Amino acid sequence: MLTRASASRYRTLFISDIHLGTRGCQAEMLLDFLHHFEAERIYLIGDIFDGWRLRRGWHWPQAHNDVIEAILHKAHAGVQIIYIPGNHDEVARNYIGTHFGGIEVRLTDEHMAADKRRFLITHGDQFDIVVKNADWLAHLGDRAYKFVLGLNTTVNRIRRLWGGQYWSLSNWAKQQVKQAVNFIGEYESVLAEEARRSGYDGIICGHIHKAEMRDMDGVLYINTGDWVESCTAVVEDQCGQLHMIDWTSLTPRRQQEDKTRPTSSQVPPESVAARLAPAVANQDH
Repeated sequence: MLTRASASRYRTLFISDIHLGTRGCQAEMLLDFLHHFEAERIYLIGDIFDGWRLRRGWHWPQAHNDVIEAILHKAHAGVQIIYIPGNHDEVARNYIGTHFGGIEVRLTDEHMAADKRRFLITHGDQFDIVVKNADWLAHLGDRAYKFVLGLNTTVNRIRRLWGGQYWSLSNWAKQQVKQAVNFIGEYESVLAEEARRSGYDGIICGHIHKAEMRDMDGVLYINTGDWVESCTAVVEDQCGQLHMIDWTSLTPRRQQEDKTRPTSSQVPPESVAARLAPAVANQDH
């Protein structure tokens, strides 16, 4: 595991949809990611914990505690952390404008990149008609989603027996269902239009668990993905360039490097994260 001094440093880190409190949460992978990447500012863009699921049954293993502790440690070390609640952790919206443990809670935010581009930061559920106008239907869909994630866990346990890397059954299914594809396209268009209407250069959101970074008629639409299906995040470098990081694709490469790395007395000064930098750059959309 990398030390704080050897981690790759970025200006800003954007993470959403961790869903702590659910069995589908990939907390261990997120912890690994957080140990490899440091930033001056971190945005937690909603659904960090899953209040919907926790109300139906308590599930909170040690790894989920470890994620919270890792985030609080960064806040205590001086990292600015801005928490924008989503629909699954909407109870935190009762605390908009407050601080706890060095974390500031905001409904939305404006992020100014190093290259002076302005981005609207929002979880995105405000633009989801199903969540906004049919809460009961959203909860019904959440139960079906939980079932698919249960299958996903079983599939990946079997894959690990043969040394296979993490694969998301739920994410694959989402790409095959025409209605889901249409909904995702509409969601992206609506959020891009909101950014355009408000005079922003782009929008950074979460909510639909579909990592994406693309230009939509002059507006940069960015969805950070999640830590249930895709295990993705977005980082801003010191020049203001934004990069999508797919940790599931980088992790096997890092683990292979760990196996071939010299013993501690022979470890070269450059970090694993630094050697992964070219691969991270290739994640640009």
